[in-house]
Amino acid sequence: MNAPARLVPLLDQFDLARERLTGRIAGPFVDSGSGTDVEVAPLTDEEYLWEPVPGCWSVRRSDTGPGPGATALTGAGDWGRDTAPHPHPSPPPFTTLAWRLSHLSELLTLRADHTAGSRSLTRDDYRPVGDAAGALADFGASADAWRAALLGADDAALDTVGYSSYPHGSDPEDLFLETVWWVNQEMLHHGAEIALLRDLYRVRGGLA
Repeated sequence: MNAPARLVPLLDQFDLARERLTGRIAGPFVDSGSGTDVEVAPLTDEEYLWEPVPGCWSVRRSDTGPGPGATALTGAGDWGRDTAPHPHPSPPPFTTLAWRLSHLSELLTLRADHTAGSRSLTRDDYRPVGDAAGALADFGASADAWRAALLGADDAALDTVGYSSYPHGSDPEDLFLETVWWVNQEMLHHGAEIALLRDLYRVRGGLA
């Protein structure tokens, strides 16, 4: 089916944000924004789990327990992501690239399910990934699932409150069009954070 006209620019924005984030992680090049290719080294496992400051929240092996300030590791499988119940620590902990990418993939996976799937998945069902290549593949699959859910939405769906029943946000009280906008915002701002962390890792210790 053809996407509703109101959805098309948001789909285009999502696709661009996804393309740039994928390029920024995987390389070998990413568009600078002006059409110039900038060389990018592929993300390594060491960089994926790099903790720039003490007390980072990250993705950790489930059998090690949560990191500093966290009370649990959320997720299924051999890896989990540091978390704590509301209210979260203030100021919020610094989070690693692994934490941010896992968070982004999880919210895409769960929102896809709560829009066009079983509407039953929880954070305890999502499986965080402990290596860079696996995390990139997981992000791709999560983005595919969310985009497929968007393509199933017609104009009536865009104006439906609670069309997404994702339980960890305001989706059940929002028009679906507002949810789509919010997910794009998540992609853009976490993508920018991940890009900055890659720059910091590259120049750590004063090395260019």
